[in-house]
Amino acid sequence: MAGRINDEDVKAVRDAVPIDAVVSEYLQLRNAGGGNLKGLCPFHDEKSPSFQVSPSKGLFHCFGCQEGGDTITFVMKVDHLSFSEAVERLAAQAGITLRYEEGGYNPAHQRGERIRLVEAHKIAAQWYAEQLATSPEAETGRIFLAERGFDQAAAVHFGVGYSPQGWDHLTRYLRGKGFTDKELILSGLSQEGRRGPIDRFRGRLMWPIRDIGGEVVGFGARKLYEADNGPKYLNTPDTGIYKKSQVLYGIDLAKKEIAKTSRAVVVEGYTDVMACHLAGVTTAIATCGTAFGGDHIKILRRLLMDNGSARVIFTFDGDAAGQKAALRAFEDDQKFAAETYIAIAPDGMDPCDLRLAKGDEAVADLVEPRTPLFEFALRQIVGRYDLDTPAGRAAALDEAAPIVAKIKNSGAQHEVAVELAGMLGILDTQFVVRRVAQLARWNREGKGAQQQGRSRPAEQQWTEAPRPPAGSGPALTLRNPVFAAERELLKLALQRPELVSPAFDAYGVDEFTAPPYAAVRRAVAEAGGAEYGVQDPQEYLVRVREAAPDDTVRAMVTELAVEPILRRTVDETYAGTVLVQIRRRAVERRIRDIQSQMTRLSTTGDPAQLAAVQNELWVLQQYDQALRERGAEAL
Repeated sequence: MAGRINDEDVKAVRDAVPIDAVVSEYLQLRNAGGGNLKGLCPFHDEKSPSFQVSPSKGLFHCFGCQEGGDTITFVMKVDHLSFSEAVERLAAQAGITLRYEEGGYNPAHQRGERIRLVEAHKIAAQWYAEQLATSPEAETGRIFLAERGFDQAAAVHFGVGYSPQGWDHLTRYLRGKGFTDKELILSGLSQEGRRGPIDRFRGRLMWPIRDIGGEVVGFGARKLYEADNGPKYLNTPDTGIYKKSQVLYGIDLAKKEIAKTSRAVVVEGYTDVMACHLAGVTTAIATCGTAFGGDHIKILRRLLMDNGSARVIFTFDGDAAGQKAALRAFEDDQKFAAETYIAIAPDGMDPCDLRLAKGDEAVADLVEPRTPLFEFALRQIVGRYDLDTPAGRAAALDEAAPIVAKIKNSGAQHEVAVELAGMLGILDTQFVVRRVAQLARWNREGKGAQQQGRSRPAEQQWTEAPRPPAGSGPALTLRNPVFAAERELLKLALQRPELVSPAFDAYGVDEFTAPPYAAVRRAVAEAGGAEYGVQDPQEYLVRVREAAPDDTVRAMVTELAVEPILRRTVDETYAGTVLVQIRRRAVERRIRDIQSQMTRLSTTGDPAQLAAVQNELWVLQQYDQALRERGAEAL
C-alpha cells in the first residue's frame, strides 16, 4: 500500500486547486458578499442557501448542517473518499506529483506509476467493451448475457467487455499505446509467458472493477469455454492499485444512493449486482472474489456514516456455502452501527436467477429486510446440536448466548433471549435471560474500559472547556453578549490575525468562557498563535483545524473562519475594542474572585496572605481603570 503523503505536497494541492472551482462542479454558487460565495448545501436538503464558500481562505461551511472544511475535506465528503484518495484525485487535476513517506513504493515515482496503471486499465476497459460490442468472436459472451436477461444497453451501462482468445491481443494493443512490458505486468493485465508478456485474461467475459471514485482498477473475468482450464471466475491479482479485500463491485454506481438512503445490499456476484440495479435496487454491491470482511465494512461505514437507522442486507444462496458466508459476515456484524439482515429467496435463487424467473418486482421484494443476521446465525448454530439431551442443550446455550448478548438493542436482546430458551427447550426462561444479560454486561464493561482508556487524553483536553452538545454553540452565543464578543474576537484571530497580533496570543484559554470557544483558543495556540497567521494565512487555518481535538471543535474553527465579521469596516480600532472587551471581562471576573477570597481570609486567614491578596486586587483595579481610559494601548 502507499505510504503517507508528504505534508508539503498536501499543502501544494490545497494551494493549487481553488475550492470554489471544485465546489462549482457539484452545485451552483452565487455571490454572498464579503468575498464569499453561497449555494444549496450538497450534504442536506434545504430550500434557501446556507452553504458558504470562502475562496480566499480555501474553506467551506454550511450554517444549516454544520459540515465544513477545506477543499480536500469537501472532496472526501461529497465523493466518500479517504484522505489519501481525495488528495490524489486533486493532485491529478492540478498536475502535481505526490511524494510518499513511511514505506510503500519508491516516493520518487509512485504517483506517476499509479497514473500509468490507472490509465492502462481505463484503455483496457474501453477495448474490452468494444470487443464485446463488435467482435464476431464475442457472440458467445453476448449470448451468455442475453440468457441472463442483459441486453447491449445493460452491458454498456456496466462497462462489460470481452477478452479475445488469442495469447497477446491486449498486450500488443497497450504496447501500441506506449505502455512498457513492465507496466503491463505490474498492472496485472498481462503475465509472463515463455517469450514475453501475454494477456492474463483470454476468452472471457470481462467486468471492470472500479474504486469508489470511479477509476477502473481491476477486472473480474468469467469463463465462457469448456476448453478453458482456469477457474470459473478469475480476478486481477493484487497490484499497486487493486486489493480485492478493499474494493466492492458496483460501489461507484451505488455510493450516492447508499449515502442518501442509508441502505446497502450486499450480493455475491457481478450479474447479481447488474440484476439488482436493473430491477431498481441501485444500492447493490458485491465483493470481488473474496469474503465480505473488515475492509469492506470500512468502505460502507463511510457511506452509511455510522447511522444507527441504516440497513445492510446480505443476500446469500440457500446452499451450505451461502450459509457459511452468512455466518462469516455475522462475525463482523458488531463493526457496523447499521442493523444487518439476511435475505434468501424461497427457492434459493440468487438475484440474477430470480429476476429471470419472476421479474424485477421479485428482486426488489427479496431485499426488503426480513431476517436479522443475528437471528439467522442463531438458528444455524442451534441446529448443530442434539437438543434432546441436557448436554446438547447446554452446549448450544454456551455458543448461542454470546451471540444474543451482542444484539445492540437491549429490548430486542431480552426478547431474543426468551426465544432462545424456547428454541433450546429450556423451561427456565429466566435462567437464559440472566445468562445473556450477564454476558452483555461483561461486553459493555470491557468495551467501556477500552473506550475510557482511548478517550482519556481528549477528556484531559476538555478539562477547562468541556465539549458542548451538538449545535449548542451558535444558539448560545446569540443569546449572550459575552459569548458574542468572544466569538467576534476568534473570528478576527482566524480571519484577520494581523489586526489582533501579538496581543491575542497573550490571552489565556480561561479568558473565553464559552467552552467551545475556549477549545478554539487552545487550537489557535497549538497552531502557533495569531502571529503565525500573519506569516502564512492559508497554512495557519490548516494548522488550527488540525490542532482541534475533535470534529466538533474543527467544525467550529471552520465556521468562525467563514462567518462574516459583524462590523462592515474591520480595522485596528475595531479589533482593539473587541480585545479590550474580552480582557476587561476577564479582569472583572478575577476581581470578583479575589473579593470573595478576601471575605474568607478576613476572618480565618493569615494576615500576610490577606495583604498579598489585597495587593493583587489593587493591581487589577488599576489595570481595569487603564483599560477603560486608554483602551487597546493598555493591553
